[in-house]
Parts: sequence; C-alpha cells; structure tokens
Amino acid sequence: MIHNRTVAALVPIKEHSERVPGKNFRDFCGEPLFHHILKTLDRVYTVDQIVIDTDSSRIASEAPFLSRKIRIIKRPPELCGDFVSTNKIFDYDLSQTEADIYIQTHVTNPTLKAETISRALIQFTSIEQEYDSLFSVNCYHSRFYTHEGKAINHNPDELIRTQDLNPVYEENSTLYIFTKESFQKRKQRIGVRPFLYITPLIESIDIDDEFRFRIAELLSLYAQSSK
Repeated sequence: MIHNRTVAALVPIKEHSERVPGKNFRDFCGEPLFHHILKTLDRVYTVDQIVIDTDSSRIASEAPFLSRKIRIIKRPPELCGDFVSTNKIFDYDLSQTEADIYIQTHVTNPTLKAETISRALIQFTSIEQEYDSLFSVNCYHSRFYTHEGKAINHNPDELIRTQDLNPVYEENSTLYIFTKESFQKRKQRIGVRPFLYITPLIESIDIDDEFRFRIAELLSLYAQSSK
C-alpha cells in the first residue's frame, strides 16, 4: 500500500515458451527462473498482492510457497496460446482483481531490483496529476537511423558529440504502472499520457532468447559475488 492506496503486481506466467524452451522453469543462478521476480516483488513492501495469471499447474502449486502475497488466477482456455494478445490477458486479470494501482512485470526480468520498483511507484504517485501511466525505458544518446538509412535523431551533415544528441527511448518491457481506469481507456498498459521511466540497463534485460538468458545470469552472478 502506498498513500493508503492498494497495489497489485500482475505477473503472467505461461507453461510454454517458444523461443527459449522451458525458459520460465530453467535453472537461473541456482533456482527456477520464475522464482526471482516473485521474490523481488515480495520484498517491495508497498505491493499488497502478487497476481499470477497462468496456465501451468506447476506454477499454480509451487508459486504460493514463495510469498504470502501471491494469488493465482487460472488462465481461461480462450486466452491460452502463443498468439493471444497480452492486453487481453491483462484485461481479464483486471476484471478478477481490485486494486488502486497496478504494476506489471515479467518472469523474464530477473535482474530488476525491488528498490527500482519502489522508486517507480513513488514516482508514479507524485506525477498522477499530469500522467496516467508509467513504463520503463532505456535511454540512448546514439545516432539512430530508419531501415531506409534516414537519420532519426541527428543531422548527418553536422557531426556533433553523441552526448549532445537528442535522446531516443526504447520500451524495455521491464516495468509498467497504471490504474484500472487508464487501462480501460485504450485497453493497454500504456495510457493516454504515459511517463517514460528510465531504468538502469543492468536491470532492463528482458530474456527473450538464449543470449539474453546467459547475459542476465552472468550479470546476476556478478552482482551476487560483489555483495
């Protein structure tokens, strides 16, 4: 709870993984990958409930032992499969839960820290008069081009320092914060007036292939050894 407002974290976890087989259950730094984000959310004291939407019997049976905050929502058959829009899944989850503020993250974000989630929540509650949602981004001061070779954020005829370029922001699929009201306006996590929240690159890895799985694990092991 933050400022007397309830907070629910939405974590969709499916049984099947197309690009990295068995990804959610694979060993990651000594325990299944899905354990990490759930333990991280459990450490965020402002999160009142962790809502797991899943079609996996293993997740449904094992996850509740990781935190007293966890609630399991069984994914209905019509929302199962690799080609179902996640926005439809979140719309269903919102219909099954009640909270003032929602956070959404993924099992595939194991390097995300509880402190970063807490700061994002504080940021969101401080800017709600101007913004209706928040999502995490990577910020780049680099020279970008379209697929046609056209410059996006710079003039090729004026070679200025990269640190002086207008930044370009990448949605990194790590963290989203919204309300039920803002979601209903567009049926999306990102509302009409979103705030772009920059997260540290080391915490912004979204595991969607084997390379990123290995990189995330190496970074996590390094962080553990540095404590």
